[in-house]
Amino acid sequence: MKALLYKEFKLAMHPICYIFIALFPFMILIPSYPVAVGFIYILSCYPILFLGANKGQQSNDLLYSTLLPIRKKDIVLARILTVTIMQFAYILLMSALLPLAMFIQNSVTATSEDPTHMTPGLSLNGFVSIIAIGLIGFSLADLIFFPIYYKNGKSIVMSTLLTILGFMVYLSVFTVALPYIPGLEWYKTTLCDSGLGIQFIILGAGLVIYVLIHILVFHISSKRLEKVDF
Repeated sequence: MKALLYKEFKLAMHPICYIFIALFPFMILIPSYPVAVGFIYILSCYPILFLGANKGQQSNDLLYSTLLPIRKKDIVLARILTVTIMQFAYILLMSALLPLAMFIQNSVTATSEDPTHMTPGLSLNGFVSIIAIGLIGFSLADLIFFPIYYKNGKSIVMSTLLTILGFMVYLSVFTVALPYIPGLEWYKTTLCDSGLGIQFIILGAGLVIYVLIHILVFHISSKRLEKVDF
């Protein structure tokens, strides 16, 4: 597995993916920019990673990998681990920038005509819950992308479009629509306004869901790749 991951990051991963992961977390520094929206940008690395701009599919990376003396399910596992590393790298970098983002927010709020205005999710409590929402969203995105892609190893456009569309619908429901539905006021209170301890419980639940869904993603995708005849 170590050798496969080395191949992923040295051969399959296009340099633009590293640039995206390093730059997109800085979106959190933009005043009034919804923190949750930034998670969508990491999904834009998927077609770059799988198609690869003269790497990936264009150089038959999947076919090459299946010709190696390794199991097909190890190929799937290595790619899933690569994607999860990308996701957590993005979250860690964004988390490191949170203090600076909060400082900028406080400076803008102090000079704003509306001092009560706050960027959605840009507080310690809100940010922890936003990470939980993002992790579950990443899980659902991978549940859409990987099984579709590994059904034939070629459906990058369709899998990417459905993944981003599904993630946007999920994000819209959980961060925009759901908290304002009559009778669900408790949801907004629990998610953003409760104590930090509750937020970390929510984050822990998000991590558990993330792991369980990715186990499911691995099993479905590996079984589909086993049936592909190159």
